[in-house]
Amino acid sequence: MTAYLLGSASSAILLCRLYFGEDIRDNGSGNPGATNVQRTYGWKMGVVVFFIDAMKGVAAVEMARLSTLTPGTEAFIALQSGLGLSTMLGHIFPIFFNFKGGKGVAVLCGILAAMQPWTMLVCFAVFLATLSVCRYISLSVLIAILAYPFILRTDSIVLRIFSIVAVVIIWLSHLSNIKRILSHNESKFKIKKAVRPGKSDCRHES
Repeated sequence: MTAYLLGSASSAILLCRLYFGEDIRDNGSGNPGATNVQRTYGWKMGVVVFFIDAMKGVAAVEMARLSTLTPGTEAFIALQSGLGLSTMLGHIFPIFFNFKGGKGVAVLCGILAAMQPWTMLVCFAVFLATLSVCRYISLSVLIAILAYPFILRTDSIVLRIFSIVAVVIIWLSHLSNIKRILSHNESKFKIKKAVRPGKSDCRHES
């Protein structure tokens, strides 16, 4: 429950309300995540939101150290995975914001950074390589996460299961993006300059 509530604290919604006096869900694509924040308010705020959301993932799996389980055992990894997934679901379906949250990507990055840093780096490399070719953040994320179970090198059955569940969750959370990609309506990546509070000049997207 604690991990879910942690995930439900949407940094995108809270920070945009605090600094710009606006609801990020009313702007851009309507998604309260780092990508939409970057498109709407500039790269600096997008980076801040991504970092905070990633740290939610790190904090979630680190909660497992409060237990009496031995780190590295399947039971410990199972607890970490459960806490991580709970935080992802809280981020995607936040109880504090009518169950309408982000996509869960930044949180998953934090989880992988804490549990499988080398795997996370390889997935990030796949993301960057794809982005350099297609210029679609969503498509790059989907390909990178799809590669995750194949990149993973572990004897842990729990981690294998976690990787597959993570792929399913991320793909399902991106269904609207997939529809826009197929209809050629998805926005391509471009760096937007930082926006001062009260100066969002937002452009509404489909």
